[in-house]
Amino acid sequence: MKKQKAKNKSGKVIIILGPPGSGKGTQAKFLKKRFNLEYVGSGDLLRTRKKKRDFTGIKIGKEIDQGKRVPTPVIFKIWMGEFERFKKKPGFKGVIIDGSPRTDLEAEMVEQALSWYEWKKNKKVLLIDVSTKEVMRRLTNRRMCRECGRIIPFVGTFRKLKKCDKCGGDLYTRKDDRIEGVRKRLAWYKTDVMPAIRFYRKRGELIKINGEQSIEDVFKDVLKAIK
Repeated sequence: MKKQKAKNKSGKVIIILGPPGSGKGTQAKFLKKRFNLEYVGSGDLLRTRKKKRDFTGIKIGKEIDQGKRVPTPVIFKIWMGEFERFKKKPGFKGVIIDGSPRTDLEAEMVEQALSWYEWKKNKKVLLIDVSTKEVMRRLTNRRMCRECGRIIPFVGTFRKLKKCDKCGGDLYTRKDDRIEGVRKRLAWYKTDVMPAIRFYRKRGELIKINGEQSIEDVFKDVLKAIK
């Protein structure tokens, strides 16, 4: 029992922030595989939660479909459920928090949660930094597979793909990735995510990573930052 508690205390916590299209999700996947970490992504958690057809599940579905932000108390309750599950998990090695927190309130709540679960010791906060111009270029050119839903980024060798490299399905541009949709997401990033970035910058905890390199070079810098 004591041994398990020590493992939980020493688990890595990696918070990855960045604008849409910065590649933070790709880096999170690399880290998850490299270090066998758990993953918390608010988008994935909300899509899973809405499948439960109670009041909150139905309401989450409506809010997401309308492009609205789910309130902090709702998403935080979901996070806490995940954290509790991780705490019980044998061999827990740490967790990646992808794209959250949003706002300084959520950042403060995450900090309190990490203290509660005794995970603050090995925390790193990364900002995958990409210019607005680069975000527009990447998102308006990236595509999604009609068959498996895989998102094909507009970087490196992925640019040349004519079919999905996973299942061979046809590729198309999502409505959200058209110019107006990208502008809305950038506006949301400035109002809802930048406060959390400033929160960690003021605390001297924010580590900036140049996201305009190749995927491999970004990952090399990420590995340097967390060691």
